[in-house]
Amino acid sequence: MKITKIETLVLDDIGPYAWVQLHTDTGLVGLGETTFHPHSVAAFVKEALAPELLGEDPLDIERHWQTMYTMSRMTSNRGVNMCALSAVDMALWDIFGQAVGQPLYQVLGGRFRESIRIYNTCAGSRPGQPAGQWDDLAAQWERPGELAESLLSEGVTAMKVWPFDRYAGKTNGQFIGAQDLEAATRPFHEIREAVGDQMDIALELHNRWNLPAAIQIARAVEPYSPMWFEDCMVMDNVEALLELKRSTTVPVCVSETLSTRWGFREVLEKLATDIVMIDIGWVGGLSEARKIGYAAETYKLPYAPHDCTGPVTLMASVHLCMHLPNAVIQETVRAFLRTWYGEIADPLPEIRDGHISAPRSPGLGMKLRPEVFSRADARVTVSDLVSTS
Repeated sequence: MKITKIETLVLDDIGPYAWVQLHTDTGLVGLGETTFHPHSVAAFVKEALAPELLGEDPLDIERHWQTMYTMSRMTSNRGVNMCALSAVDMALWDIFGQAVGQPLYQVLGGRFRESIRIYNTCAGSRPGQPAGQWDDLAAQWERPGELAESLLSEGVTAMKVWPFDRYAGKTNGQFIGAQDLEAATRPFHEIREAVGDQMDIALELHNRWNLPAAIQIARAVEPYSPMWFEDCMVMDNVEALLELKRSTTVPVCVSETLSTRWGFREVLEKLATDIVMIDIGWVGGLSEARKIGYAAETYKLPYAPHDCTGPVTLMASVHLCMHLPNAVIQETVRAFLRTWYGEIADPLPEIRDGHISAPRSPGLGMKLRPEVFSRADARVTVSDLVSTS
């Protein structure tokens, strides 16, 4: 089997997403996805990765990963190169599953569980578009108690909010005053008043604060028993992260912004986190996501894949969660799942009673909808054996 064509798809009206499809001479097509700088990702796939992959056997995943990683002199930080590698690696694993006729969780090493608990990230419905009915982003600030009740009515018992973000810009994250601290803590109070301890609450900080402010925020939310305290600082100083972890009873979670096992090495060795979070579309694909999951298990740490990124990444993450023993919870975005995710890909993972599962069909079990390629905003870049020979 050989890779005969590589195409990337960007939809200008959807947001910063790039989808990659690898075509083979047997008719199998592998699907991958990444987020941010999509046109640059498409260019890098065509100019740098396609010449290395076309004509090659897609089943040699580890060899291709090493080639892509070393030929572009990548680092452990998220960038265009790593995004492109991640999407291609995801597509290679999809082909592997299809080639052997097994779902991806089986190919990764077999199923540990049949489904995994989810939490809802409280975002809007579509990047750059009105959220309408599913505006969980506005609800987390304006009516957090009602939002928690709505999620519980659907069987969802965990949610993630980021009420401190709106105050970070005042000081570039260097300081938070008492008034802002009180205002940003209010959603926690209202959620607890509305539903008590029935809802677990994760706090996202989006890497916007320095160490003293992060410690202050952590102590302010401690009385509400948050599920975790996520990405409070830019992930460039493990000692600062370790100091934060020592200063609070809130579990620390990092980090969707780190890539590769080498990016996580020092964090794990120094036990600078309580929960390991990765994004398959940024971390180096399924190959790295699986290895980091195993590494986290050796340090007795739970694993919680990120998804505020796209339907294919979510599907790959669910497969991985069904396989890894230390996977604890999977991020989902209700607003995305009920709006634009279904416009792009089919089928979506099944959610029932606050748990999500992957299909039993071979590979990812998901395809891009054919009509996305004929959209007016579609930008398709193609590399094939004929054009590169």
